[in-house]
Amino acid sequence: MGSEADMARHRVLGTNGRVLVAAFGVVGVTALAAVWTAQAGTAEAGAGASATPKPTPIVGQTSKPDPELPDPVVNMDIAHASDKGAKGVNITIDDGPDPTWTPQVLQVLKANGVKATFCMVGPQAQAHPDLVKDVVADGHRLCDHSISHDTTMGTKSSAYQSKEILDAQRMITKASGGVKPLYYRAPGGAFTPYSRQIAASQGMRPLGWNVDSKDFEKPGVEAMVNTVKNEISSGPTVLFHDAGGDRGQTVEALRQVLPWLKQEGYSFGFPVR
Repeated sequence: MGSEADMARHRVLGTNGRVLVAAFGVVGVTALAAVWTAQAGTAEAGAGASATPKPTPIVGQTSKPDPELPDPVVNMDIAHASDKGAKGVNITIDDGPDPTWTPQVLQVLKANGVKATFCMVGPQAQAHPDLVKDVVADGHRLCDHSISHDTTMGTKSSAYQSKEILDAQRMITKASGGVKPLYYRAPGGAFTPYSRQIAASQGMRPLGWNVDSKDFEKPGVEAMVNTVKNEISSGPTVLFHDAGGDRGQTVEALRQVLPWLKQEGYSFGFPVR
C-alpha cells in the first residue's frame, strides 16, 4: 500500500475557480498524461473537472538522498501510514481553502471529533488567510500542495519544481500566522526524487493516499461513502476535496462516513512523519 502507484487511482483534481487551472496526473520514472478540464472561470482561473484518461502508474520510489541537494530533515519516502497504527485513518482534504466549502468541512470534522490534514494550494491560502488560521485553530495539520497545481511538474526543471514547492510553503506559512506545513503532496502524485528531497529538506514529509473517494467526479454521496467503506482496508489515507467546485456531496459523504469509521473501530490520526 505504500507505492506512488497507489495514487494513480486519483484521476481528477482541481482547485478553486478563482485561482488556477491545472491538470492532475502522476509522473515518475514513467511519464503520464492526464487532462484537467475547467468547468468554470476565466482563462486564468478554472474550476472543476471532468473524467480524464487513467494515468500511467509509475515505478517505485528511491529513498537515497542526492548529495548535491539539501539533506532531508524528515523521511523523504512517500507517507501512507497513520500515526494511529493499523486501525488508524488519515483524512486528507485537498485544494483549498475555499470560502464556501472549507468552513462546512471544518464543521463536520469538529462535530465528529476528527482531525484532518489540509493540503492547500499556495495562492488559495494567500487569498484566504482567515480560513488557514481556522484550520490550524481547530487542530488540523497543513500540507503544501504546490503553487499552480501543475500535475506535469515532475517532467519539468528542478528550478520549477523547487519554486512550486517552496513558494507555496511560504504562502501557507504566512497565511497561517507562522505555522508551517508538515507535509507535501505533489499534484496528481507527480513526485520525483528531487521534489521529495526538496520537500523533506524543509521538514515536509511527502504525502500520498490509499483511498480516493472520487469526490471530484461527483458520483453521488452513496457512491463516495461506499468507495471509502470498500477500500479502507487497502490503506489508511483517504482523499477528499474542499475546493474545485461544488463540494456539497463531499460534505455529506464525510457526515456519513466518519461515524461509520468510528463504529468499525478506526481512530483518526495524522500521516506518519
